[in-house]
Amino acid sequence: MHRLARTGGTAELLRWLAGRAEGWAGLVGPDGTVLHAAARTAGAMVPDVAGLVAEGASALAERGVQAYSVDTGAYTALLFPLGVSPPGAGDLSAPVLAVVTPRPVAAGLARLLADVVLPLSLCLQAETLERRRRRVDLAESRGREAVLHLLMTGQLSIAQQVAGALRPRLPDPVRVCVVECSGGGRDEVARVCADADGGRSWIVRCPVYARHLILVMPAEAPEPGAVPPDETVAARVGDCVVGVSEPVPLADTATGYRQAFHALAVARELPTRHARFGVSPDSALVVGPAGHRWADELLSPLLTHVPRRAQDPGSQELLATAASWLAFSSHATEHLKVHRNTLAARLRLIGELLGLDLHRLADQAALDLALRVRSTPAPACTPEPALSGSPASGTSASGTSEAAGGLDAILVRPAVRDWADQQLAPVLRAEETLRTWVRCEGRIGPAAAELGISVPGARKRLTRLETVLQRSLLRPPSARYDLWLALRSRDLTAAA
Repeated sequence: MHRLARTGGTAELLRWLAGRAEGWAGLVGPDGTVLHAAARTAGAMVPDVAGLVAEGASALAERGVQAYSVDTGAYTALLFPLGVSPPGAGDLSAPVLAVVTPRPVAAGLARLLADVVLPLSLCLQAETLERRRRRVDLAESRGREAVLHLLMTGQLSIAQQVAGALRPRLPDPVRVCVVECSGGGRDEVARVCADADGGRSWIVRCPVYARHLILVMPAEAPEPGAVPPDETVAARVGDCVVGVSEPVPLADTATGYRQAFHALAVARELPTRHARFGVSPDSALVVGPAGHRWADELLSPLLTHVPRRAQDPGSQELLATAASWLAFSSHATEHLKVHRNTLAARLRLIGELLGLDLHRLADQAALDLALRVRSTPAPACTPEPALSGSPASGTSASGTSEAAGGLDAILVRPAVRDWADQQLAPVLRAEETLRTWVRCEGRIGPAAAELGISVPGARKRLTRLETVLQRSLLRPPSARYDLWLALRSRDLTAAA
């Protein structure tokens, strides 16, 4: 009996009792509702169990006795109150152990039921507490996920208000760390992470990748002689991989996450299983005031969109959808907690509003840059002349749709050309593979066919390029948007 209570809990104890009674065993509430039940066999024929149990439970409640039996033609129902109400039961009576057994009742069965009341009661309390603990953990996890989502979409003030109810407080500036765990070890790794930095980091279970933990850590350097928390985690957990961003303002958490994800792709190929993002300017920082005007012009139909119906998504919801889809592709359904049909409908609306074909990598890259530029404060510098405008109609020379046609004027700026050269310098010898992959909309199958190699061969080439570029290519968030922009900038420079 005690072995079953330790290893199987309430369910195993009831199955065992049903076998000993050669009938039915269950737990019922004071109103006769069956809470848990087990029968000797799936097809055990016990007449009117609900009626017998309800009658006995009612009699127990009315008479206040410690045991009760109800006889019918061929069966007897034996009922024993468990004696201790589970947490949260309030003033209601405790659940009742009910056993329905054939007549005559086997010798010693009543004594056995009296003996099982205590372990069964303890099992029920423990399971009730465990369910409540899981609900609390789930609520906290969802709360942390909501705060991360607010940070990723730039809603800093709301994120800080929500985070005020939880611990720790959000640091600023931060480093974002992505930890890739093995199997079901994410909870244990989260405990290691909390111990490594004294609970100062904001730890979130990634809603998109089931094996990832996201840490928003204070950016200040550790004390002399102290090991940074991210390195401690990589050293203590032998089968995890860790990628870490540069220090970024809390408002730029989305940029920090992309950097950490790219560093994670590099860390997978290193024996230390740990990598920090290499110093590299973000494309949104080099476009200048003209780039900010271009982004505002491109996004204006989306920013000013007013839904026709109250239940339709507004501009902020559409902006968050676009950012999530560009970052996570089809996994945006998990990030946004929406159905794939809802995501597809929102993307169609976004494309129609902006005049973009979101099936094309060129337009995806334009929209991604515009969203990042909009979330980056405009640098203080001498104003530049306004853009000359977009092409008259159709598709621009860059392959983007009409609404994004002014992008070419941005990509030929000297600062952008320097940025493009820096992005492509590590892959000069493999530029053919990279260009082919980008030209094939980032799809491995068509790229492999155009290169004349197998799909596994193309995947290996791109994996090697991930290490050289220190960016993720094959899994979103992918660097393919920046690479398209860099290649386009180089082509425009060469053509000039």
